[in-house]
Amino acid sequence: MRMRWRVAALLLALPGVVPAAWGQLAPSPDAPPVSTAPAPGPEEESVATFKLNVNLVDVFFTVKDKGGNLVPHLTKDDCTITEDKAPQKLKSFVAETQQPITLGILLDTSGSQYRVLPLEQEVGSQFLERVLRQKDEAFLLSFDVNVDLLQDYTNSARLLSRAMSKAEINTAGGNGAAGIPGAGGGTIPTIGTPKGTLLYDAVLLASNEKMNQETGRKAMILLTDGEDEGSVHKIGEAIAAAQKSNVLVYTILIADRGFYGGFGYSGFSAMKKMTEETGGRLIDVGNNGKKLEAAFQQIEDELRTQYVASYTPSNLKLDGTFRHLGVECRGDGMKVQVRKGYYATAPQD
Repeated sequence: MRMRWRVAALLLALPGVVPAAWGQLAPSPDAPPVSTAPAPGPEEESVATFKLNVNLVDVFFTVKDKGGNLVPHLTKDDCTITEDKAPQKLKSFVAETQQPITLGILLDTSGSQYRVLPLEQEVGSQFLERVLRQKDEAFLLSFDVNVDLLQDYTNSARLLSRAMSKAEINTAGGNGAAGIPGAGGGTIPTIGTPKGTLLYDAVLLASNEKMNQETGRKAMILLTDGEDEGSVHKIGEAIAAAQKSNVLVYTILIADRGFYGGFGYSGFSAMKKMTEETGGRLIDVGNNGKKLEAAFQQIEDELRTQYVASYTPSNLKLDGTFRHLGVECRGDGMKVQVRKGYYATAPQD
C-alpha cells in the first residue's frame, strides 16, 4: 500500500528541523485513498522479507555514441562494471524498453518562475500524457516557501495535468505574487537567510518519502532555475538521499533570465552536480518553449532506452559506506550515463 505523506512524522524524522520552517505537505485532494485491505498473511510476509534481504545491486544506465545518439543494442559482453575499481561479475544484463517507470515531477513555483510557469504547465502536461503507460506511475509536488504534494502516485495523466494546471506561484507575499527578492519571492542574495525556494529539501523529501520504497526504474524531473534559498538541508544531503533511493535526477533548467537583473544567474553548477552524481542529466532551455519540448522528448527517449545490469558485490559488507560505480562499454567514443555510486546499507524491515 502507498502511504500519504504525514507532516508530523516527517518533521520528527528530520533532526534539528523547526516545524515552523516547513510548509504544509498537503496531499492532493485527488490522492488515492488509504487502503483498508487486510494485512498480509505469514506466507506473504516471509516472501517480502526474503526479497528485501537479497544483496543485489541494480545499475541503470544509458549509452550514447560519439555523435550523442542513444545506443540500444549492446550485450553483456560489451560492458563491464566496477565497484570501487574492482570488476564485478554480472548476474543479469538486459536492454530495458518496457519496464515500468516511476516518475516524480518537481515543479518550482517560487517567484522567479512567475513568467515561465504557464509554459511548464502546458508542456509538462503534454509530456505526461505521452510518456505514461499502463504500468507506469507518477506523482507531482511543488516547492517554493513550502513543499507541497499536489498529486500522489497515479497512472492518470489527466489527474496529474489537472494538478499541474492548479499550481500557483507562492511567495512570502502570498499566492500569485510576482515576489520580492529576499522576501521569499526570489533567489537574489539578500541580508540574512531568506526562505523562498526549498529545492534541496524537496529533492530530499521526494527521495525519502516517495521514491525510497519503489523498485525498478525511478526518475525525478525538476523544472526549476536551479536556485535554492532557505532549505534546511544542503545539496550534498539531497544528492545522498537520491542515491540511496536509486533515483535518476533530471533537471530541466528553465528560467526567466530577466528576473535576475544585474545579479546574474548561478543555478547551473549546482544542478549539474546533482544530475551527474545521480546518473541523470541537466538540460538548459532558458524560457524557450521548443527547447522545453525537446528536453522532455530527450528524457523520455533515455528512460525508454536504458540498460539494467545486476550483480552481487564482491564486497559484502553492509557498512553504510559509499561505493563508487564505473561502467564502460566497448565501442568508438561510447559515453555512459550512470549514477556515481550507491550506499551499501542494510535492508530496512
